[in-house]
Amino acid sequence: MSPSEKPQAPAPGTSQYAIVEASGQQFWIQPNRYYDLDRIAADVDSVITLKEVLLVSDSNGTNLGQPYVQDAEVSLKVLAHRRGPKLIIFKMRKKKKTRRKNGHRQELTRVMVESITVAGKALS
Repeated sequence: MSPSEKPQAPAPGTSQYAIVEASGQQFWIQPNRYYDLDRIAADVDSVITLKEVLLVSDSNGTNLGQPYVQDAEVSLKVLAHRRGPKLIIFKMRKKKKTRRKNGHRQELTRVMVESITVAGKALS
């Protein structure tokens, strides 16, 4: 094997991850990290289980679901309920004296990924 044919090691920190569907969006998640999802009706410090896992990747390889991975789930711990940054929506029609100003703040839930499991075995 020549030096140019060395096997590629996965990038550090990206060897274990999952792509899940939550709040109508898809998220790339890794264990022991926190993420902001759209507001979830759950109490703070409660644990939520997501079963809509689209892809799981670890050191053994990648497992792709059709559409979901069988027996895969992600457990999330709710850390806090928050509000996103304020967005200003300003609409104006020039020369018509028509102006409209609106604001919006998205309701969010901050969650910590506790574990990613496939067939009862945790990745981390």
